Amino acid sequence: MKAIGAVATTQAAQTIVITPNAVYGAGIVTGIIWLVLGATGATKKVAELVSRPVAVGIIVGLGFGFMLEGIRMMATDWVLGGLALLGTMLLLTSRTVPVMFLLLFVGALAAVIQDPSMLSAIGTVSVNFRTPSFAPADMTWRELAIGTIFLALPQVPLTLGNAIIAVTEENNKLFPDRAVTEKKVSISTGIMNLVSPLLGGVPMCHGAGGMAGHVRFGARTGGALIILGVIIVVIALFFSGSVETIFKIFPAPILGVILFLTGAQLALGSCEFGESKNERFVTIITAACAIWNIGLAFVLGVMTYHLLKRGLMRL
Repeated sequence: MKAIGAVATTQAAQTIVITPNAVYGAGIVTGIIWLVLGATGATKKVAELVSRPVAVGIIVGLGFGFMLEGIRMMATDWVLGGLALLGTMLLLTSRTVPVMFLLLFVGALAAVIQDPSMLSAIGTVSVNFRTPSFAPADMTWRELAIGTIFLALPQVPLTLGNAIIAVTEENNKLFPDRAVTEKKVSISTGIMNLVSPLLGGVPMCHGAGGMAGHVRFGARTGGALIILGVIIVVIALFFSGSVETIFKIFPAPILGVILFLTGAQLALGSCEFGESKNERFVTIITAACAIWNIGLAFVLGVMTYHLLKRGLMRL
């Protein structure tokens, strides 16, 4: 989650020290919030206050934000990034060539060529079975309060915009025969955030960007997520001591290609702007702000939409 991750990694709360327990506490509080909102039906009512131009603006802004970050990552090695992007775009619609696996293989090969010591590092990867433990066993009330105030609450508008409204809109557009509701997504978000922190996991959410990335690279059924989940669980249980080495196999330019095309897919799927000038204006300013901060984009978009709707603002 963006707000929680930003504060936790940069210690942006100045004098407040963000401990692992504070992050676990934020996850638990986040889980309670979305489980209650979903179970009571409040999520749907809140979502109804958020117009479609705002939701579309958030999705478009996220898409462009991903693309810009992808370009920055590719810029660390323009030759590798450019060739990988060109090859991926040419093979993206191929049914015979699994472009994602090919892209990751090329990335791993490039990493080894650029840094031969990577081979010896890969050789140190070993199986070390490790089960998760109850993480917040020694959490204090102060840590829970810090996690709630500085992490969980600032995350709420971002989650509502990107991981509830936007992901529902994206899913129902891509898979109209398997539609979901804001209530269902909210309850799902609540459950996984109540479970994850207990096992030492970070707060999580569904995301329109993640869905766009999966679909762009060929995922069409829930089986893709089951495969991904099994891989991640196996790495966590048996290779937790080597995770950093495993991730180094994939260079930043290759990950930038994935992020760039994911953003393009996300923005492309939401380019149906409203018919009126007011709706288009709301979408544009929401998208522009969402590139920088989703939470502020959400607030600005909703406020602007209702001001225009009530005639308190004119274009």
